[in-house]
Amino acid sequence: MSASFVPVPSGSDFPLENLPYAVFSTKTNPTHRICVAIGEHVLDLKAVAHLYPRSLQAALQAENLNALMGLSYEAWDIARTQTQKLLTKGSELAHNVDLVSHAVLSQEDISLHLPAQIGDYTDFYSSIHHATNVGIMFRGADNALMPNWRQLPVGYHGRASSVVVSGTPIRRPLGQTLPDGADKPVFGACKLLDFELEMAFFIGGPGNKLGEPISVDEAWKNVFGFTLMNDWSARDIQKWEYLPLGPFTAKNLGTTISPWVVTTAALKPFLLDNFPQDPQVLPYLQQSAPFNFDINLEVSLKPSNDNATIISKSNFKHLYWTPLQQIAHHTVTGCNLRPGDLMASGTISGETPDSYGSLLELCWKGTKTVELQGGKTRKFLHDYDEVIIRGYCEREGLRIGFGECAGQVLPARPIPGQ
Repeated sequence: MSASFVPVPSGSDFPLENLPYAVFSTKTNPTHRICVAIGEHVLDLKAVAHLYPRSLQAALQAENLNALMGLSYEAWDIARTQTQKLLTKGSELAHNVDLVSHAVLSQEDISLHLPAQIGDYTDFYSSIHHATNVGIMFRGADNALMPNWRQLPVGYHGRASSVVVSGTPIRRPLGQTLPDGADKPVFGACKLLDFELEMAFFIGGPGNKLGEPISVDEAWKNVFGFTLMNDWSARDIQKWEYLPLGPFTAKNLGTTISPWVVTTAALKPFLLDNFPQDPQVLPYLQQSAPFNFDINLEVSLKPSNDNATIISKSNFKHLYWTPLQQIAHHTVTGCNLRPGDLMASGTISGETPDSYGSLLELCWKGTKTVELQGGKTRKFLHDYDEVIIRGYCEREGLRIGFGECAGQVLPARPIPGQ
């Protein structure tokens, strides 16, 4: 790959080989528009849309990524190739000094927004180490995984309206809990607030019609790109409410995603074999081609007015179920997916305690503490704690990063009538 005429610092998440998409605005122009990241700058795609094929121009001038997501994977490749050409030294854009001054902006001068209008959001439960850990805590080692877990990608429909972009504060929720030993629930602020280290992908392509499944072999055409995610969880509220229908208010308080969407094409150099599955899954879930990625993930916890401490290091490769299997199972009933739909991995935990993707696991249901800098400890999140998730791929000098996914916990609102 040739060098970009826009400087890219050593170790940057955003070299010419990455070019993740985002939606941004500026103080002087509050209109939302699409950009790609290059080093410490962005390229405003609306400003340079006329340099792309006419079939792409309307999508590149839109206020979110939905229209671009709704095009074919061939169109995505054309857009990516043209963007790389424009940003290369000596390009048509590089020689247009006036256009560069309007189209290439410092990331310090922009505000980032949700990358798409999210119509639906599904959260899976695809990490075998996380599922096993939770099962051991609540059911014992002999019954850690439920009978269906190795047979299908378990998931639930989440709340799209409370998906927020990185940097948005999260309010500690109020809700019902059943204290240990009590026979009646109480109402109050969540005491066991947790994060969940996840990744998610956006559905692309024209989608499928109601009643028409997407096969596991064709599902890759519907994966536009990946983002970091923190699925905030109120564990004490969840424990009381989840039977018999699963997560509800314990999960709808907020879900944070990073603003950058890294395309599948940018991740191809980091493809890995899929996680071994035993027993063999049913034919509609059997996947031959690899669609697993070596994405390093880390979680930092930063108390108010203090330094951040890395408390977990995990990797996307630990997921038992692939995005393609998730799509195939999601649509096997004929459920129709739409561009901009968000599909989350579920908590991504590794095999070792330092790679667990939630405080529930790191503190092992509250029986241990997590050590932070300055002698502080945590079992669950305190008010004004900030959780910062980062992700990147790295090999032979090439780094493809996802930026960061961050959110700070605000205190619960006063209880009405108290």
